[in-house]
Amino acid sequence: GVAGAGSYGFQVQAMGVPAGLAVPPIQNQPIAKEGTIWMPVPPPLPNCPPGLEYLTQIDQILIHQQMELLEILTGFEAQNKYEIKNTLGQRVYFAAEDTDCCTRNCCGPSRPFTLRIIDNLGHEVITLQRPLRCSSCCFPCCLQELEVQAPPGTPVGYVVQDWHACLPKFTIQDERKMDILKITGPCVVCSCCGDVHFEVKSVDETSTVGRISKQWTGFLKEAFTDADNFGITFPMDLDVKMKAVMIGACFLIVSLSF
Repeated sequence: GVAGAGSYGFQVQAMGVPAGLAVPPIQNQPIAKEGTIWMPVPPPLPNCPPGLEYLTQIDQILIHQQMELLEILTGFEAQNKYEIKNTLGQRVYFAAEDTDCCTRNCCGPSRPFTLRIIDNLGHEVITLQRPLRCSSCCFPCCLQELEVQAPPGTPVGYVVQDWHACLPKFTIQDERKMDILKITGPCVVCSCCGDVHFEVKSVDETSTVGRISKQWTGFLKEAFTDADNFGITFPMDLDVKMKAVMIGACFLIVSLSF
């Protein structure tokens, strides 16, 4: 449960301002843009990539894929767009796929892509780069990979698919490609009237530290669109870089149409 907005906000102390000096805008209040409530802007933090300060304040993220009318009516694959929200329903980030029309409609779920994640100030704070790879368990030498950059151009981690005959498994790595966390999905990943959970575990897989969940959205939406809703939970004190990589892992799972 959520106690209230104070759990995610910041306290402001009154300060005297010398005459003649402009007062900077307060950036710790929810911001409304075009009917969308954005999460308050956190203050900059040392040793934190710019734009990831938001992630220090939350332990759960909700990802909602936006439905495109043209795609629903024609089946023509459009660029995917997503809202990333906190548990208060405030938008934390907006994500948009950057691919060309031919790649989307010829390569399908296996297509390479660049996904750009933007904060409420319009800054690109996270970039996800997925090269063209094979998603079949029959080809263990060419499995999925995804690079997470924060800020763009600076790798902070990787998501690498592990070969397994039955289970979808992934490894979360840091910028030095050292294994940090493991992700294991169920043997049957079809969301038939229920959520599908991917457990995030320690490297030795003895303890669970988080979860990526594909949420059941109803018969009509599941049958006629590929729009998905996902939830991510992680420890509040997890390194923000690894939180960003977990977001990348979620988008890789989304792209594989589990």
